[in-house]
Amino acid sequence: MSDSFKAKSTLSVGSKNYTFFDLTKLEGQYKVSRLPYSYKVLLENLLRHEDGVNTTKETIAALASADLKKLPAKDIDFTPARVILQDFTGVPCVVDLAAMRDAIKTLGGDAAKVNPLCPVELVIDHSVMIDHYGSKAALDLNAKVEFERNAERYTFLRWGQEALKNFKAVPPDTGIVHQVNIEYLARVVFEKDGLLYPDSCFGTDSHTTMVNGIGVLGWGVGGIEAEAAMLGQPSSMLMPEVIGVRVTGKLAEGATATDLVLTVTEMLRKRGVVEKFVEFFGPAIANLSASDRNTIANMGPEYGATCGIFPIDEETLNYLRLTGRGEDDIAKVKAYAQAQGMWWTPDAPEAEYTDVLHLDLGSIKPSLAGPKRPQDRVLLSDVKANYKKAFEAEQKARPSKGPATVTDNGKTFELKDGAVMIAAITSCTNTSNPSVLIGAGLLAKKARALGLSSQPWVKTSLAPGSLAVTEYLKKAGLIEDLEAMGFYVTAYGCTTCIGNSGPLNEPLGKAIQENTLSVSAVLSGNRNFEGRVHQDVRMNYLASPPLVVAYAIAGSTDLDLTSEPIGKGKDGQDVYLKDIWPSNAEIQETVAKAVTADLFKASYADVLKGDARWQSIKVAKSDSYPWDDKSTYIQNPPYFKGMTMTPPGIQPIAGARVLAVLGDSITTDHISPAGDIKKDGPAGKYLMEHGVQRADFNSFGSRRGNHEIMMRGTFANTRIKNAMTPGVEGGVSKYIGKDGKAGDVESIYDVAMKHQADGTPLVVLAGKEYGTGSSRDWAAKGTILLGVKAVISESFERIHRANLVGMGVLPLNFVDGQNAGSLGLDGSEVFDFDGLKAGATELSVKATKADGSVVSFKAKVRINTPKEWDYYAHGGVLQYMLRQMAA
Repeated sequence: MSDSFKAKSTLSVGSKNYTFFDLTKLEGQYKVSRLPYSYKVLLENLLRHEDGVNTTKETIAALASADLKKLPAKDIDFTPARVILQDFTGVPCVVDLAAMRDAIKTLGGDAAKVNPLCPVELVIDHSVMIDHYGSKAALDLNAKVEFERNAERYTFLRWGQEALKNFKAVPPDTGIVHQVNIEYLARVVFEKDGLLYPDSCFGTDSHTTMVNGIGVLGWGVGGIEAEAAMLGQPSSMLMPEVIGVRVTGKLAEGATATDLVLTVTEMLRKRGVVEKFVEFFGPAIANLSASDRNTIANMGPEYGATCGIFPIDEETLNYLRLTGRGEDDIAKVKAYAQAQGMWWTPDAPEAEYTDVLHLDLGSIKPSLAGPKRPQDRVLLSDVKANYKKAFEAEQKARPSKGPATVTDNGKTFELKDGAVMIAAITSCTNTSNPSVLIGAGLLAKKARALGLSSQPWVKTSLAPGSLAVTEYLKKAGLIEDLEAMGFYVTAYGCTTCIGNSGPLNEPLGKAIQENTLSVSAVLSGNRNFEGRVHQDVRMNYLASPPLVVAYAIAGSTDLDLTSEPIGKGKDGQDVYLKDIWPSNAEIQETVAKAVTADLFKASYADVLKGDARWQSIKVAKSDSYPWDDKSTYIQNPPYFKGMTMTPPGIQPIAGARVLAVLGDSITTDHISPAGDIKKDGPAGKYLMEHGVQRADFNSFGSRRGNHEIMMRGTFANTRIKNAMTPGVEGGVSKYIGKDGKAGDVESIYDVAMKHQADGTPLVVLAGKEYGTGSSRDWAAKGTILLGVKAVISESFERIHRANLVGMGVLPLNFVDGQNAGSLGLDGSEVFDFDGLKAGATELSVKATKADGSVVSFKAKVRINTPKEWDYYAHGGVLQYMLRQMAA
């Protein structure tokens, strides 16, 4: 490695000496002290990886001298210190590594060469579902069902742990990946062979940004980009704009960290921060605990930013100490941050930013977000009106026949529109934050004392993000109060927020469906897109854990909790939310007493060991995975079929048909298979044909290791709307043959297979913000497996665009002001693309209609860097890497 700036230096911490790349060595020439914290991390990364080829002296100088107000369109490489996976997205990563081990042998290479080159840690947290709730037995019962459903996947992951070097798995029922990351895995400052450098990570889940709260630069990537990082490939990106958020003031009485993050999400979505870094600074970040910072950082994907980062300061060290890190490591963090100019104090000079927004903590008010998007904040006082407006809009398409009289669990009640069917304290966003969880417990305690309880139709659940959470709730004496409101610990993992809410009791589901009721969910999560939480629940609101408990008691969103009674007390009196809401002082006093370092140390003492179920899994040691053709969970994917050492190069796209014409804000939830597998859909039919009973379908997420299932679930979301099939919701399209005749409405999968049989390439047309949401690699993998060669949208979300390139799909944007509608495209056309070659920035597109008329237009090529062009020419990043390793 080169060191053109002579930056390699020595740092003494205690009695030990370390080496590091000293940013202050560049100060005289470039004044790096003015750079944002995140740019200092990027700059150190370039200094450390300077090789004269991918990262040059000129690249480093360009970043060090960058004018944040007027950035050059220059790409830089970033190599994360580590990669973190969750099991839904992690399983296909390990499947691909196993497939590459087979493929490299076919190409004449050594299977043992295929290993992660940096630390890779997988946390199994996405597979548990809330099948059981409302009892102390729920936790064990859900874990039992989880192991039964996922035995093949867990056996496969155990094989990976045995066969692959640099790979660790945190077993099921331990915690949520991002919470385990901040509480245990994050180093903040990395040490390798005596060299110190900033901790950084890529994660195969968009909420990897949570670790930004403690000063670790990391963000969510698709599994494809994560695999590249695992195998030593730097990630290319354009120099990012950095939006600074200057924080002032202090949270007012009654305002929570959740209210704060929902306000931040709304504010930053309005500003527009997609593909940008966001950095929080200003005197009042000292008023935010590390847990509050983590909450804000967690929802980076919801406000659209690549990251939402805070600097390292005393509060960072307090958090490391609280979560059981050693004093030697904490001393290293402080000494390194101070030496690099990365240490923040209230009187620190402010950095330069591309733009600066202002956030007054004192202006934050109790809020929710919904009913369909996390950026749609609504004041608590306006929830009733918000619900009514959404309800009235729905009545035009599907009028309600409610209310319905229902008997469930021995209780008879009236189920009305607006009923809260699911109230879930879930998701790392909030279950990592002791103040809101203690707040929920104190609210439950006050409600219990007054004789309140949850309504009988509400499915309640508490899914802590780590074992430590349960321990401090016990220590605070609040577990029994939460249980009295129905909030028993049901799982340690991502549950309701990702659609693992489990089934509603049959009488409830039947009543909703038969009476077309518009019902609600309230969850302390970060995602509330249509069809995500539960297919029977039309409206979903994000809320703080205390408000989740409050809505479980109220039982309806057709209610103003700021002015109407939440329920009747034991003496028949009206009880209002203000009567049971804990004060900020009560919360902080309880947090100080109950949340202690010993709980975290004990919870993580044997974190990799797992319970008896995990330990009982036996795997044979072998370099290659023994694929089972009969498995419906794990299959060898076809990406390397027929592959040779010679890359195919950039192939023309001609005679393409349209698979779907989609609107704005199509999320990866719409594209990628997620949630339950429907019996009558292509994936359900496949499982039935392979002898799997309906009760054993499990979720799409659990079957991500089987491409046959996943490609059948791509674009199969029940709420997706394809303009080629007006008036019909769901993943459907129309096959138009070479004769130009349109067939009947069929599943998108079936239509795609007919086109594949014809040898016809496919195109998807879309609107603004295509691919928002989770960093799901299957949104790109499923797209290519269906035969889609190009996607033309008005704009892309960052991760999905990169994933499309990584799978060999061409991402294109309509030029400003144009879209499918303005060009008169309806999906019946045949598309030809002219000018597709390496480095092209624009193509000419010719769309020929059935009557022979032609619509010609320009499209912007969104392959952004030379490295991405290399990937595209090889047919994808996996093929590119495999050829490098085999050579």
